[in-house]
Amino acid sequence: MDLQRPAYEEVTIAHGGNIVTLRPSLRAATTLVERHGFPGLFRALDDLNLTIISEIILAGSTNQQDAAAFLFSQAGKPLFPFFSAVRQPLADLVSMFTPAPDPKAKAPKGKAVSWAEAYAGLYGYATGWLGWTPQTAWNATPTEIDRAYAAHLDMLKAIRGSAEKEQPAHDPREEVTEGEARSGLAKLKANAQRGKQ
Repeated sequence: MDLQRPAYEEVTIAHGGNIVTLRPSLRAATTLVERHGFPGLFRALDDLNLTIISEIILAGSTNQQDAAAFLFSQAGKPLFPFFSAVRQPLADLVSMFTPAPDPKAKAPKGKAVSWAEAYAGLYGYATGWLGWTPQTAWNATPTEIDRAYAAHLDMLKAIRGSAEKEQPAHDPREEVTEGEARSGLAKLKANAQRGKQ
């Protein structure tokens, strides 16, 4: 699904005088994708599956009390207006469970990994490489972690130099024998002596 993402990934749903704000946090993505998979989540939105839609709202909510009040306010009311209000914003939210494409990134060369492995990797980058607390990592979005990790690598390359810079295939000094080195040094000394005269 092609989505023009906001700089700060967040979805707000308003219906029946109630508002709930959702974020595609790593915690929500990990929980929902592991339980239902991306096809299952999108299918639930297409099928107007109230149980899974409610689960998405609760998992993605920035405030659990707001989410509970939002869902409770629908009790006993016709559901079609509710589904009309939440369906597209929730589809946008689920799309944000994948990191936004980075135009500067190179095409991946490794083997394909499951989303569970990808999310575990993002958590590892956040807590290991970036030094974030587990709570910060779980509350960040996959895109935020991906971008922060890429920026961290760029910083390390800037500080230490990039391994991607062209390196000679061999060190030419390794091809010179000790005798050749002494002979060359003697020639340099002789040339230096002639230059002084």
